[in-house]
Amino acid sequence: MTERTAPHRVIVVGNGLAGARVQDEILRRDPTGTRVHVAVYGDEPHPAYNRILLSTVVAGRLTANDIGLRPPSWADDPAHEVHLGVAVTAVDRARRTVTRSDGGTDTYDTLVLATGSSAVLPPVPGMAHDDGRPVPGVVTFRTLEDCAVIAESAGPGSRVVVIGAGLLGVEAARGAALRGAQVTVVHPKSHPMEKQLDAAGGAVLARVLGELGMDLALGARASAVRTADGALQVDLTDGTSVAADLVVVTAGARPDTDLAAACGLTIGRGVVVDDRLRTSDPHIRALGDCAEHRGEVHGLVQPAWEMAAVLADDLCGGDGPGYGGSAVVTRLKAHGIDLASMGCVETPDDDEAEVLTLSDPTRGRYAKVIVRKDRLVGAVMLGNPEVVGTLGQYFDAGTPVPSDRMTLLLGHLAGGPAETASPSTMPDAAVVCRCNTVTKKHLVSAWRRGCHTTAAMAQATRATTGCGSCVSAVDGLCDWLHRADPPTADSSTPASSSDPRPATLVRSST
Repeated sequence: MTERTAPHRVIVVGNGLAGARVQDEILRRDPTGTRVHVAVYGDEPHPAYNRILLSTVVAGRLTANDIGLRPPSWADDPAHEVHLGVAVTAVDRARRTVTRSDGGTDTYDTLVLATGSSAVLPPVPGMAHDDGRPVPGVVTFRTLEDCAVIAESAGPGSRVVVIGAGLLGVEAARGAALRGAQVTVVHPKSHPMEKQLDAAGGAVLARVLGELGMDLALGARASAVRTADGALQVDLTDGTSVAADLVVVTAGARPDTDLAAACGLTIGRGVVVDDRLRTSDPHIRALGDCAEHRGEVHGLVQPAWEMAAVLADDLCGGDGPGYGGSAVVTRLKAHGIDLASMGCVETPDDDEAEVLTLSDPTRGRYAKVIVRKDRLVGAVMLGNPEVVGTLGQYFDAGTPVPSDRMTLLLGHLAGGPAETASPSTMPDAAVVCRCNTVTKKHLVSAWRRGCHTTAAMAQATRATTGCGSCVSAVDGLCDWLHRADPPTADSSTPASSSDPRPATLVRSST
């Protein structure tokens, strides 16, 4: 009788989006754990949750339970080894062991660092204690605990100051405003979200935020946080002060590399990895916010999940391509503001680039596309969601854009394609859900296995369970398939056993 070999033991440090996704991807390839067994350690006490939707929790439109990545019964399966509230405090690379915060140890064949990133607190007097913890009344915006603090303090008539108007800052500000708070956003640049918007688009967004009831202090920084008359006072570098019941700091994030540095791995801005996500120790991998690949630290969910698929394939014996980087489309998750940004957003100074813009500040709309050699290399769409899906397909695939460039800005209004156009013209490889890299082909395959509603497709493929911005596209695909490929009586039940992309997320965003 042949002796059975013990499965390759993988320890994942971090139970956030990247860490949980690695476990899911490995289980998808090896559901019985015959080849690979995964153990996940997470210092947060909560089961894995969708961090993308924290702003929706702040706004009160979803609860903490709604954004869980897995059903409650998931943990009952002995193959799903997750240790909540248990951090890994040290790594012994020679023995391939880790030390845990509960005093125990564990042994690995491969260690995966998915330690994520931590919010940065600027060196502002009065903002933090000597040990770096925020003072009472000051909170960052990274975790469910942060959301609970913001939700408790941001009631009707409360005064909330948000430090930073990047992606997270705008989302936090909008969430607090939806709870009835008086919100002031402080940002050092001349316009919000400067990484995703050029100056003209940023000016339109600033106007939109103002019309939604927020005050913006642009070109200013917080110089001090102090207590005056029993309330917080935020002094600004422009000489003004803003009273606050709560200060929310969204001034950037720093990759969590302490554990990696302590065990001697190569560190740049993040943990340096190659195309197979290997660190300077071949038995240790890293991915997500903590990883630096080809000099880039992405800090976004889509690259993390693409890395997770590459890593899982590698650990399960696959021979797929390595990770070559991500073409990221960023979408703002703030109620009532539809904003997407991809690639280059600043106007190039070369003669080969074609730049088209449309600005309608009164109605909160701005559009800009940048084309080079008939390929879309950048775009901004604010208040114009109809064409975002089509632009994303051109951007992803690198296919030639229409000769009439105006259709890129206006879609069906100019006689061109739009996100809601017939899915019959969409190529199989078109990415419908960017958060989960779900293509039209994945969705059509799910349909043919019996998933005949948007909810069933979400369960089978994960589409719509990230930021939720693709719900209308999946709805449209379902409608088209009902007409083009009507379900039969014997195909009404999804065949979950043959599903190559089993879902672990339990709720689509709204």
